[in-house]
Amino acid sequence: MPDRSKLELSDGVRLHVETSGPADASVTVVLLHGWCLDRRTWHHQIRALREQGDVRIIAYDARGHGRSGATLLRSATLAQLGADLAEVLRAYAPAGPVVLAGHSMGGMTIMEYAYAHPDEFADRVAGLLFASTTAEGTTHTRYGLPPPVARLFRAAEQAGAGVLARCGVWRPHQAVLPALQPAVRWLLFGDDDFKPGDLQVTMSAVGRASLRSIGGFRASIGEQQRLATLAELGDIPAAVLVGDRDRLTPPACAESIAATLAGTELTILPGAGHMVILERPDQVTAALAAITARAAGRSCDGYEQAA
Repeated sequence: MPDRSKLELSDGVRLHVETSGPADASVTVVLLHGWCLDRRTWHHQIRALREQGDVRIIAYDARGHGRSGATLLRSATLAQLGADLAEVLRAYAPAGPVVLAGHSMGGMTIMEYAYAHPDEFADRVAGLLFASTTAEGTTHTRYGLPPPVARLFRAAEQAGAGVLARCGVWRPHQAVLPALQPAVRWLLFGDDDFKPGDLQVTMSAVGRASLRSIGGFRASIGEQQRLATLAELGDIPAAVLVGDRDRLTPPACAESIAATLAGTELTILPGAGHMVILERPDQVTAALAAITARAAGRSCDGYEQAA
C-alpha cells in the first residue's frame, strides 16, 4: 500500500500525495495527471513500477483536483502548477535522479517547471515521458470536428469555462455523472479497447474536480507556448505518446514536441484517444520503464518480458 500524506504548499493549499517504493531507490518517478482528473488515472503504471522494486513513485492530486485542497481562482494556472511541482520535489525527492511523467495538463506542468526552474530541472531530471499533451496550448485542438464547427465549439467552451471558473468549489455535476458519461467518453477515449473500470475511474475523477478547477485552468491551458523551453533542455531521454484519435491533443501536438526536444521517441497509438495511459497501459508503461531504466543506469528487460 502507498504512503499517503498531505503537503502544505507555500500558499496554504494542501496536496494529497501518495508515495511507494524505497526511500533510497536509485530513481524517483513522479506522475502528474491531466486537467479535471487525478492521480488514479496512473494506476496501471503505478502497479507495474511497484513490481520493479528499486523505484520510488510519487503521485499526487494537483490543487483543485482529487483529494487535494481547493485553489483560488488566481492560482488556477499552469505556472502555479509548475511551482507546486517544485515544492513536491523538494519535499519528497530532495536528492537523486528524477523521471517526470505527465499526462495532458501534467505534461504542461512539467514544461512550466522547466521554464521557471531551469537550473533545478537540469540538475535533477534524468528522463521525461509526455502522454497526450501539448506545448502549444490549443493551437492544434479541433475536437475531431471540421474546422468551422471546431471554432464554434471552442468559442462556446471558452465562454462556458469563464462562467464555471466563477462558480467556486461546488461539484454539482457529481449528481449527474451518468448523464455526462457519453460526452466524456466521446471526448476522452478512442475506440472501445479499454476496461470499463477505467472509464469509471475517469468519471469519478471528473466528479471530484470543482467548477472553479474545471473552468479556471482553461485559459492558462489554452495560452501556453513552451516549445522554446523544450528546445533548451538538451539531449534528455524522453518519450512522447499520443493516440491517433485524440480529440484534445492530436498527433500534431506530439509531433511538434518530438521535433523540438532532442532525443525524443515518438509513438502514435492507433485507435487510442486522449486517455492513452488507460487505453494503452502496456505501451505507456513500457516506455516509462525504459526511460526509468536509462535514468537509473540499468536494463529494463525484466519489464519487457513481463509485459
